[in-house]
Amino acid sequence: MIDDDQVVNRTLVDGRSIAWSSFGSGPPLLLGGWWSSHLGLDWRNAAFRRFILPLAEHRTVIRYDRAGTGLSDRSAAPDSRPEWEVETISAVLDSAGLGPADVMGVSFAAPAAIAFAAEYPHRVERLVVFAGYASGAALAPLEARTSIQTIVGAHWGIGSRMIADFFLPESNQSDRAAFAISQRRSMSARDACTLLSAAYAVDIRPTLSKLRSPTLLLHRRGDRAIPFVQGRALAARIGGSRFVPLDGLNHLPWHGETDEVMSALFEFGGVSRAGGSGGRIHSLTARERDVIRLIALGLTDQQIAGELVMSTHTAHRHVANVRRKLGVNSRAAAVAWAAQHGLV
Repeated sequence: MIDDDQVVNRTLVDGRSIAWSSFGSGPPLLLGGWWSSHLGLDWRNAAFRRFILPLAEHRTVIRYDRAGTGLSDRSAAPDSRPEWEVETISAVLDSAGLGPADVMGVSFAAPAAIAFAAEYPHRVERLVVFAGYASGAALAPLEARTSIQTIVGAHWGIGSRMIADFFLPESNQSDRAAFAISQRRSMSARDACTLLSAAYAVDIRPTLSKLRSPTLLLHRRGDRAIPFVQGRALAARIGGSRFVPLDGLNHLPWHGETDEVMSALFEFGGVSRAGGSGGRIHSLTARERDVIRLIALGLTDQQIAGELVMSTHTAHRHVANVRRKLGVNSRAAAVAWAAQHGLV
């Protein structure tokens, strides 16, 4: 069982206080600040928790907010150059007192995770990149990049909603509004512009040949924030890496369909979630648990699709996956099994 309380720790990097947390059990998995991380707000976000808690059943998950964002020192503008983030990752792992870790870089945190793995191969067991890229200049034409920064700097309210629309086009309006608010609470307009500028300026292509850690890259085909073609190009430059294309439009892994993401992460990490009643419970993703609860209420596949904002085909696939994982041949048997084991 995972402790539901999060303890926030502090460490200094170049005189600035960095907030980090550690929870779960097992080998360490470090998840750095992506775009606008906030240890407190993210911890209370339902979508994030549904994603992170299953990981914490098998890994000690370490998170941090980069300087200038979230709960870290916000007295000065953030410094998100890969070399500074490398120092931050190193300091957080030192402070946590843990050995070699799996490192996961999501979105704008991907270049820093890659740079850390290249510089400190002995500290990285495995590298995971979700929605990553190598060259910021390739993300969009100069005019588009300039326009985004201008809007964010002129009106952070409008800018944060614009970014939410880019990041979460498949999510409902409530989730996009919540993400827009989270961005504004995580950093100022000035700091958002600074991070955008740094993200667009980064170029880690010369670093990629130095990578020695096993590397998994995942990217959704319809990603509008960091185009799919950039993730594929990044993977092509990392020798021996595995690239997994995913369906969907949402930029962040905990929004949208997460089943394929979780399966790829567990497989890459050598985690088996099968075997026995306990194994079968843990083999169910958070979304599949939602599905089985709706099955227990008597909902059809079409009604489940409406409740969970997905296609009927996707709902049907989830129901089939639930039955397969539980080893039952009917919806009624799945509900009976789930009730017996406290899932409904």
